[in-house]
Amino acid sequence: MPQKRSLPTVLDLSKSELEALVVGTGEAPSRTGQLWRALYHERRASFDGMTFLSLRCREALKRRYVISPLDPVQCLASKDGSTDKAVFRLPDGELIETVLMRYEPDGHRKVRRTVCVSTQAGCALGCTFCATGQQGFRRQLSVGEIVSQVMFMERLAGTDEEAQMADGTQTRSERQSVTNVVFMGMGEPLANYDNTLSSIRTLTDDQGLHIGARHITVSTVGLVPPILKLADEDQPINLAVSLHAPDNVTRSETMPVNRQYPIERLIEACKTYIAKTRRRIFFEYVLLHGQNDHVHQAEALGRLLTGTLCHVNLIPVNPTVDGPYRRSARECGSAFQAKLREYRVPSTVRTEKGIDINAGCGQLRARAVAVDAEVL
Repeated sequence: MPQKRSLPTVLDLSKSELEALVVGTGEAPSRTGQLWRALYHERRASFDGMTFLSLRCREALKRRYVISPLDPVQCLASKDGSTDKAVFRLPDGELIETVLMRYEPDGHRKVRRTVCVSTQAGCALGCTFCATGQQGFRRQLSVGEIVSQVMFMERLAGTDEEAQMADGTQTRSERQSVTNVVFMGMGEPLANYDNTLSSIRTLTDDQGLHIGARHITVSTVGLVPPILKLADEDQPINLAVSLHAPDNVTRSETMPVNRQYPIERLIEACKTYIAKTRRRIFFEYVLLHGQNDHVHQAEALGRLLTGTLCHVNLIPVNPTVDGPYRRSARECGSAFQAKLREYRVPSTVRTEKGIDINAGCGQLRARAVAVDAEVL
């Protein structure tokens, strides 16, 4: 097991905090912008090469901070080359997961490189079909721990592109690294609200990773107060709400949070969000065989969402070892989608990626924990 590092990551610092640190070592405030750019835009892995800073400043940074808090424990690539998944060990020994998904042009969208990040070590919300929910909650992730996941995958995507340029399959003008970020990994992003929003500000900073806010999606199980709070933020991001059932009885069976925030309150909050932001909401609906995939449930969902500015993502479940649910038949998903179409509710059956490498949230971490237990 790698030695635990007790130093925090410098990526936890805001620009103002970074400036206070730089000025405290005798540097001019203007050096802050150079340091910020070196960390995020140039993605430097060491303070040593930042010679625009004095030796005194560099040594102070090295004494107090590391750049990346992530120790890769396991990295897997899918057979079709579309998906990479990594398990990282954090300085305190916690394990988290991150996924990189590659999408080729599909007629109306360009090449995409999407990173799915975790925001918590574990999750307290206990959704019964989710591998993370079966593992319990341990702690929140810091801003730097969230942003570092994107930066790691950015380097991985960049390696792909350098290889493609070397063999002539891609020109430098076509080069793209990470284009999209989805907060859909381990944990509930809106239960780690401040760190999630701060990480988004870093990701969208034009001197940082410079990812467009409209290319960032935050997913929530349906925490009503944070949804209403997010509606007042000046961040034109996408919001995805995990629905997974059209009625309270069925939803409470798989999502305990529904007992606190039932569907009526959740939909009301979503409509408030849409009215304030004028942005559509994406409703996530994991299809569970025999649980929520009947045509009459599609009809109920259509009635619930008709006239709402939204899009439904129908998601074939990634079965887990300890989970009770099986995947719905493809024909069932098609019938479900057809019924939604009758109510003029747009929907998409999500493209499956990384099934062969346990790309579902929490699955690879569970495997890594099992391996650790065997080693110990």
